[in-house]
Amino acid sequence: MWRQYLRLLRCNRLFVAGAVLVSLLAALALTAPTLSRVGLLRNPLEQPKTGLDDDGLPLSPGPGHWLGTDNLGRDVLARVVHGARVSLAIGTAAMITAALIGVVTGLLAGFYGGRVDLVLMRFTEMNMTIPAILLAVAFAGLMDGRVLHLAPAEWHWTWLDLTLRKGLFTLFVIIGLVCWPGMVRVVRAQVLGLKEREFVQAARVLGATDRRLLFRHLLPNLLPTVIVLAAMSTANTILLEAGLGYLGLGVPPPAPTWGGMIFDGQPLFTVAPHIVVAPGVAIVLTVLGFNLLGQGLQEVLDPKRLR
Repeated sequence: MWRQYLRLLRCNRLFVAGAVLVSLLAALALTAPTLSRVGLLRNPLEQPKTGLDDDGLPLSPGPGHWLGTDNLGRDVLARVVHGARVSLAIGTAAMITAALIGVVTGLLAGFYGGRVDLVLMRFTEMNMTIPAILLAVAFAGLMDGRVLHLAPAEWHWTWLDLTLRKGLFTLFVIIGLVCWPGMVRVVRAQVLGLKEREFVQAARVLGATDRRLLFRHLLPNLLPTVIVLAAMSTANTILLEAGLGYLGLGVPPPAPTWGGMIFDGQPLFTVAPHIVVAPGVAIVLTVLGFNLLGQGLQEVLDPKRLR
């Protein structure tokens, strides 16, 4: 079956186009430090004296700086490439976090039904009523260095204290915690249909435990749907990370992020539009790549299309 999937994927234009875009961005992100060391890419934190013109304005795109420089004279191309590392890392990690929460919640709600389904779905719908960006901003606002005591103060268990700081780890956890509800509804609907199928009923009659039914019979049949949802949700997590970076709630400087670059270049948009356009195009291409990837996977992994 997987050989048939791979053959169909190679023939699907949407999947191939999305895979090429995502692979190029991933390759640039992975090789960015090496390219900087060998001189093919500038240091994204370097502020060269020649990075500004005589009037103190950023340089326009040219041979020395292919995408120009920013307001501090730093190379925009280097910052865009290094910013891809942050966006792809956070987007992928947040997608995995959201997928784990969404799949587990949807499996339990659809399989057990009754009160379990009622409680889990009402909690999911409550989260869906709050816009993801607002919930992410609220969580990110708590990451100000405060200490969270996980044990009562009289116990003096300081090793359980958690310091809330901004960074890659906290950011992908925040984004993952606000992006899971959409996956729950799809997984639950799939489970409601699958658990009434003959192979599940036969396994139940033969004495299969709930754990075996969930992870050996239901979950493998959900993988195609989960893979498609994961590819498409990665585009949403990258957009959310860029939005938080634009609001100043993303990875703290001097780490380059696409959202932060757009915010920094906004005051100079009329005289140096390349500062905003370059990271904006990078965001568009990345989101387009993952959406094409998801659309191609949806066409191929749809069981009705398999012959």
